Amino acid sequence: MFAPLRVLVVDDHPAFRTAICAMLDGTHGIEVVGQAADGLTAVTEAGRLEPDVILMDLNLPDLDGVEATRRIVDAGPHTGVLMLTMFENEAAVFAAMRAGARGYLLKGARNEQVVRAVRVIGDGEAIFSPAIATQVLSLLGTETPRDESFPQLTAREREIMRLIAQGMGNASIADRLVLSPKTVRNHVSHIFRKLQVTDRAQAIAKIRKAGVARSE
Repeated sequence: MFAPLRVLVVDDHPAFRTAICAMLDGTHGIEVVGQAADGLTAVTEAGRLEPDVILMDLNLPDLDGVEATRRIVDAGPHTGVLMLTMFENEAAVFAAMRAGARGYLLKGARNEQVVRAVRVIGDGEAIFSPAIATQVLSLLGTETPRDESFPQLTAREREIMRLIAQGMGNASIADRLVLSPKTVRNHVSHIFRKLQVTDRAQAIAKIRKAGVARSE
């Protein structure tokens, strides 16, 4: 007899989280072993529970879903992460993929689609909704090699660094990358510290001098 797939549900909206948990718990072969309402708790619970699959929202308090996914996958590559979110823009899809997510569904997906995605990811495969899959194929065709300048920066910090160099403010960066303003502020502070600059003007000058700023 096969053990049920163990699932952790991460979403900051209690009503949606409760509904998803009830639906999955009522599905044969799936067991919800935990819940989390923010990214930091998700990382902690993933390490404690070692679920097979995590349903992960993108826009979370404390730590966004992309960074939470990155930390979870780095610590336990056996855990499959399915992004279940309202956002379908290219930046969000690509960021989730690079963080290690194996699937990406929109919250408008039918229950049977969510269940199928959980089972597919539980089997070690990847799954994307048709609309997202089209974006993924497009992104894979246009991705550029990683720039190795400023190796002290994380992948997320590198993304934000380029947007800073293009003159974008924190609010615009938050909208572009589907992050909370607080998360962007924290990343910007880390970037300034790592680049050993004290303000945005110095950061822009240093980034552009290195030749890594490029228009999107």
